[in-house]
Amino acid sequence: MAEKDPLVDAYIGKSAPFAQPILKHLRRVVHAGCPEVEETIKWQFPHFDHKGMMCSMAAFKHHCAFGFWKGELIFKGDKRAKLEAMGHFGRIASLADLPPEEILIGYVRKAAQLNEAGVKSPARSRPKKKSSLKIPEYFNAALKKNPKARATFEDFTPSNQREYVEWLGDAKRDETRDQRLETSILWLAEGKPRNWKYMPSPK
Repeated sequence: MAEKDPLVDAYIGKSAPFAQPILKHLRRVVHAGCPEVEETIKWQFPHFDHKGMMCSMAAFKHHCAFGFWKGELIFKGDKRAKLEAMGHFGRIASLADLPPEEILIGYVRKAAQLNEAGVKSPARSRPKKKSSLKIPEYFNAALKKNPKARATFEDFTPSNQREYVEWLGDAKRDETRDQRLETSILWLAEGKPRNWKYMPSPK
């Protein structure tokens, strides 16, 4: 049996009375499922490592949480798991909110096996970055003719710049676009953002 970290003992001891039996139970389960587990405190709450991060537990004001680092692989197709709070078992307010002990031990064993086999977590897709703002040539040309408008536009945030560019680009007819271009240069020369009409007036 691996040694227990005194810092985890201290964490459990400082937790709310309702949380202490839950945390002690989870700790016992992890050690049963992976006798070689190593305990540590990361990000201010207990983690359990075995050839890499395996799982973690935490106590909050009214609930606890318990989750696995490679939960996507461990719980694939398992309807018993539910991603809430910061774990895979929802808000744990009592031992009754957890699956049976043998089920939990099975999850821990699977987590240990994945780490032993060197299996990595599935790659998480990153949110797509907004494409860089392309300013139409006719807008650039108009800005160059009006230094005040150009200075205002260049000082604007990307979102404020995008509002003008998209407003011009949404015009269905050339006449409409020309009118919007004239209005845009006028407003910019006065230091106004595209939606200045809807902004609260300074008191």
